[in-house]
Amino acid sequence: MTKKILIADDEQNIVISLEFLMKREGFSVCVANDGQEALDKARSEQPDLVLLDVMMPRKNGYEVCQEIRADAALQGMRILMLTAKGRETEVTKGIAMGADAYMTKPFSTKELVAKVKALLDAAA
Repeated sequence: MTKKILIADDEQNIVISLEFLMKREGFSVCVANDGQEALDKARSEQPDLVLLDVMMPRKNGYEVCQEIRADAALQGMRILMLTAKGRETEVTKGIAMGADAYMTKPFSTKELVAKVKALLDAAA
């Protein structure tokens, strides 16, 4: 069965490249351009994994992560935070909010694909 990934990022150039990369790897992809849309899509699309930017309009990635983790219907969803904020305090906050993993931008596409596959394999 094809795994579904939700890409939540407000920067179109990043969304386009992530979407291309994930589809090339055989994943089904849906996209959200802000935090509220990310939550709505998480609930309606039920993705296996969310690639979640931290800095987004309407709700930030930390809030989205916290709300996904608080929703019993979304418990099995994996969350990989992608952000330009790479200081240790931000990484710690992301993990504390319930993210399964945290990667900083710019990132290696090879590393990202490996991390996505590892998170999905761990969830299986």
